[in-house]
Amino acid sequence: KSPYTLIRHDNEKLYIGALFPMSGGWPGGQACLPSAQMALDLVNKRTDILPDYELELIYYDSMCDPGEATKLLYDLLYTEPIKIVLMPGCSSVSTLVAEAARMWNLIVLSYGSSSPALSNRQRFPTFFRTHPSATLHNPTRVQLFQKWKWTKIATIQQTTEVFTSTLDDLEQRVKEAGIEISVRQSFLTDPAVAVKNLKRQDARIIVGLFYETEARKVFCEVFKEKLYGKKYVWFLIGWYADNWFKIKDPSINCTVENMTEAVEGHVTTEIVMLNPETVRGASNLTSQEFLEQLMSRLGGKNPEETGGFQEAPLAYDAVWALALALNKTVEPLKAKGRRLEDFNYNNHDITAEIYRALNTSSFEGVSVSVVKCSGYKKIGYYDSTKGNLSWFGNDKWIGGAPPADQTVVIEEFRFLSQKLFVSVSVFAGLGILLGIVCLTFNIYNSNVRYIQNSQPYLNNMTAVGCMLSLAAVFPLGIDGLHVHRVRFPVVCQFRLWLLGLGFSLAYGSMFTKIWWVHTVFTKKDEKKDKRKHLEPWKLYATVGVLLGIDILSLMIWQIVDPLHITVEKFTREAPKGDLDVLIQPLLEHCSSEKMNTWLGVVYGYKGLLLLLGIFLAYETKSVSTEKINDHRAVGMAIYNVAVLCMITAPVTMILSSQQDASFAFASLAIVFSVYITLVVLFIPKMRRLITRGEWQSEQQETMKTGSSTNNNDEEKSRQLERENKELQKIIQEKEERVSELRNQLTERQALRSRSTPAPPASQNDPKSLLPPPGYPLPSSDNHSLPPSFSNSSNLYQPDGKIGRNNCHTSRLQLLYK
Repeated sequence: KSPYTLIRHDNEKLYIGALFPMSGGWPGGQACLPSAQMALDLVNKRTDILPDYELELIYYDSMCDPGEATKLLYDLLYTEPIKIVLMPGCSSVSTLVAEAARMWNLIVLSYGSSSPALSNRQRFPTFFRTHPSATLHNPTRVQLFQKWKWTKIATIQQTTEVFTSTLDDLEQRVKEAGIEISVRQSFLTDPAVAVKNLKRQDARIIVGLFYETEARKVFCEVFKEKLYGKKYVWFLIGWYADNWFKIKDPSINCTVENMTEAVEGHVTTEIVMLNPETVRGASNLTSQEFLEQLMSRLGGKNPEETGGFQEAPLAYDAVWALALALNKTVEPLKAKGRRLEDFNYNNHDITAEIYRALNTSSFEGVSVSVVKCSGYKKIGYYDSTKGNLSWFGNDKWIGGAPPADQTVVIEEFRFLSQKLFVSVSVFAGLGILLGIVCLTFNIYNSNVRYIQNSQPYLNNMTAVGCMLSLAAVFPLGIDGLHVHRVRFPVVCQFRLWLLGLGFSLAYGSMFTKIWWVHTVFTKKDEKKDKRKHLEPWKLYATVGVLLGIDILSLMIWQIVDPLHITVEKFTREAPKGDLDVLIQPLLEHCSSEKMNTWLGVVYGYKGLLLLLGIFLAYETKSVSTEKINDHRAVGMAIYNVAVLCMITAPVTMILSSQQDASFAFASLAIVFSVYITLVVLFIPKMRRLITRGEWQSEQQETMKTGSSTNNNDEEKSRQLERENKELQKIIQEKEERVSELRNQLTERQALRSRSTPAPPASQNDPKSLLPPPGYPLPSSDNHSLPPSFSNSSNLYQPDGKIGRNNCHTSRLQLLYK
């Protein structure tokens, strides 16, 4: 690449080595080069500035690439003529040039470098610039954040030193202003992942720091991720060309329409490069005259499509600053016997004089920022020296107002359906009334023998336990809608104690009945008689033990790990409509630190009792006893309670995050269990006493037989008594008949003894004359009969047959069958 030179007259030439980026990330050389050339022409024409010298510009296209600039810097340094000053453009190139320049005793004067890092005098001892530091934008940005009440922002930057140092300064300033940088993303060449992360982390107010070419890549990804519109505001650097997003770029696959849509509504901050006042400076040109001459040099190019048009005044001022500084060194160097044309890369004295002259130069300061929206339209000025923000009031937002700096999250507690709560409460209330009726009935008829045989005190405990369990339904349905969070732990305690004590009394009393029926009445016959007496105090002691275990366990739970409120968070929900809010559903729970451990212990203990109750009820289903005459009804109630409890407990744990379903399962299981228990235990007793009229009459109770299944044992007893009386009557009649026959037999034997001789003594069989079994022996000791009886041949036949009208004593037992 051969350099281009500009020569104005025949004086001694001083050469300036320049790097103008005509392309790349910031193609500022497109406007800055004509501006610098215009300044050189004016300086060389001036007779009061460097009258014996002519400034000549030798420049290359750096493409804003440090790698390319390294090669070009080598050419500038090692190719004649010697350059007295270097003038790089973009920050990345200036950083490279400024670090190397001190090795050649060269002054570096930049017209387009904004990197805050270049302000480090130890690192860049010979560096000067007319372009303000990029940190000058940050006070303006902070002012805008505060004006629009944003407290949370996000950033995305290209990983180059200029943007990293700018972002470090911004981070410090927003921290002082109480503003948080919630998301900080960076990229080297491909911004796709960084943009996705901004979307994922709900970034809304985004500050973008990157060169123009990377800006097109970023906003192509912004369009794909839909990270634009009324919910988002992008803050960009103001020194891009006005139509930067419309320039065709082969590195992106978005159309001009896509890019235009994505950049709509973004905000830029720019340094005011032209003095807004119509005054003539050192070049004897006003701002308007400068623009007219620049447009003439650009040959009618559209300023919006010309890179560096905004920075052109800075390049113009850089040449003038250099010329004035070199002019100030002429006399001091002459006093030392030196001249500017004596400069070489080993001459430190001339460099020191040029440094001193530049360091004391003063120009019209550039200290005002301009704020623009895409379009572009000026919406305000910020004076950094006075901290004054002048607002035009012409800003318009896509959504009609500045968006929120984050998605507004509205916390919304989930409460139990009041219709469900009221419905179940009605059933629970009716159940409590039923329990009161059953309890009153049982107490009023406690003297009735039939009620006494059902162990009424245990039934009273069952009724009280059922009412306590139903009372637990009300605190189960009470939540934050009815009670303040401070008092909610009290509701949790009521839930636990009412349900625990209610279960212990209701189920414990029924379990006690089944237990003792099984213990006493299912033993072997030889052990029955010894334990046939069922002592009531043992029943009450059993219930007391079960109740005491529950009370003790609940007290330990509440002392060691008391219940408190925990709040469960669910997935955020978007409400209907295009609102920039999210609903955060919350649900209050009664819980403790080791809730699962406690529930495991309680459920395990209760589960064993339920299973044991089912087993005992099955074992005693065929037992009949008057001591506990309703144990079959108790067994039926235990079946229902056990099944409902063992189904409901795990289901409610699974559905704990669904307040309506969980409450419905738990409360309805309680209601159904209680209703079934009360109906099975008390309704048959009421029906019997009402239909049979057995009211407080123990005598009537013993005389009448019931038709219910609970009266089987008593009915069988009465039936056996009646059969016994009938059998005794039959036996009495048979005894009378036997006595009559014996009398007749005696008379006949007496008649025949008179006509028949007596047989030998050996033929008399004493056993044959014994009475039948079960009858008393004759009064005489030898039980002998009259001789005529044993000698009667008609009465005793040899073949053993008995005549029709005759009887033999050995056959008398036939009468007793």
